[in-house]
Amino acid sequence: MASPSQDSDGIPSGQLKPQSTWGDFNNIAFMVNQALAKMQTATLVRIEACTNVGGVSPVGFVDITPMVNQLDGQGNPTPHVTIYNVPYLRMQGGTNGIIIDPQAGDIGVAVFASRDISKIKTTKAQGNPGSLRQYSFSDGMYLGGALNAAPTQYVQFGTTGIKIHSPTAVILEAPDIQLNGGTIEINGTTSVTLTTPTFTVNGAMNVTGDVMANGTSVHTHKHGGVTPGGGQTGTPV
Repeated sequence: MASPSQDSDGIPSGQLKPQSTWGDFNNIAFMVNQALAKMQTATLVRIEACTNVGGVSPVGFVDITPMVNQLDGQGNPTPHVTIYNVPYLRMQGGTNGIIIDPQAGDIGVAVFASRDISKIKTTKAQGNPGSLRQYSFSDGMYLGGALNAAPTQYVQFGTTGIKIHSPTAVILEAPDIQLNGGTIEINGTTSVTLTTPTFTVNGAMNVTGDVMANGTSVHTHKHGGVTPGGGQTGTPV
C-alpha cells in the first residue's frame, strides 16, 4: 500500500509506526505531530456557491470545499466535505468597493482563524469566541482566486498603460464625468451617439470627411434660387 507523506522527522501525520513508540522522545514527537495535524492554516479550495452574484449588496458568504484530500494511516484518500457560510474578502474601504463576487468553480485560497469566529460573523462586532475550538475548518475565510483560467472581462495594468476590457458593455455613472488628457480619441467602429439637452464645444472644430445636417450633406449639397449678383443663395436642396 502507499505510504502517507512524512515530515522532516520522518513521522507521518495520522499514523502510529513502530518506531513512534521507541523511547520518550518518539512518544512525545508523535503526540506533538498528531496535535499539529489538527491545526488548519491555509489551503486551496473550490467555490461551490456564493450568496452574491455581482449586484450592489453587502459582502456575503461562500461555500467551499478543500481540494487537498485527507490521508489515513495506509495512505487512502478521503475527500473533504463542503464548508458552508464562509465569509469572503472584498476590496472595500467604507462604502467604496470593487464588486467581484466569487463564482461556482473558482479555485482560491482559504485561511482558518485561530479561534472560533462564528459569533463575530453574526454580530459584526468585537466579542468573545463562539466556543473553545481552535484552528478549525469551521472558521475559514476565503481570500480570493488562484489557479483560475484567463479572464474575458478585466482591468489590465501594463507597461503601456491601463486597459479596461468587456465583451459586453462598459457603463460609467456619475453626476459629473471628466476626461482629462493631452489627446482624447473616441473611435466607434459602428457609430457614435450623443444624447444631451445642450452641447458645448470650447475650441476649434476640425472635421474630416462629410457631415450630415438633418439629412443634408454639408460638403456636397446644392442651393436653389441662385442668380448672378450680390444676392443671397436659397436654402440647400
